[in-house]
Amino acid sequence: MTTAPLSLEHIIRPSSLTDRKPPVLFMFHGYGSNEEDLFSFAPELQPEFCIISVRAPYPMQPFGNAWYAINFDAPQGKWSDDEQAIASREKIVSFVDEACKTYGLDEDNITLLGFSQGTILSYAVALSYPEKIKNVVALSGYINESILREAYEEGTHTGLHIYASHGQVDQVIPPQWAQRAPDLLKKLGVDCVYEEFPVGHGVAPQNFYSFKKWLDDKI
Repeated sequence: MTTAPLSLEHIIRPSSLTDRKPPVLFMFHGYGSNEEDLFSFAPELQPEFCIISVRAPYPMQPFGNAWYAINFDAPQGKWSDDEQAIASREKIVSFVDEACKTYGLDEDNITLLGFSQGTILSYAVALSYPEKIKNVVALSGYINESILREAYEEGTHTGLHIYASHGQVDQVIPPQWAQRAPDLLKKLGVDCVYEEFPVGHGVAPQNFYSFKKWLDDKI
């Protein structure tokens, strides 16, 4: 399948399905990376999914991309540009609609898979627009409530399914930040699984097989 010139750069692995609109899994990479990173998972994931790996909109020097700026020299430590993150949230929502229409995908079976900054955005999209998203695989990230839509908690989140995981020795995003997610999600009525693995800021093989198994009945 040839990629179309849409609003965000992306690469695509077509679905094996030909008899109906296929489910789609969108991938959102971490800070300083690109669309090739998570796409390495694609050959091992369920063939029924159309997989679209997306490049973040803000180029970094000398290479890589970001969903929003992080100022590592801020007096209080890392400072995130929440306005830029909200802009990226809206860019993703528009792109998802655009891609589903362009590629003939099932708008009722949309999965977001993110890593780190890509997970923060995946949470923001799914919790702000729960009617659009069915599943989220949230790897090594956390929920930043500052970038969710106003009054997001008034939405209907009971149709959302979220698999979240984190490294127990993550040196980039503290595990305590990720551990807050299950309580918040359960209050919203989200079906949530949370796991931790004995790794740092990355995805261990057992982590991959765990979320892959979780995806088996989400197609």
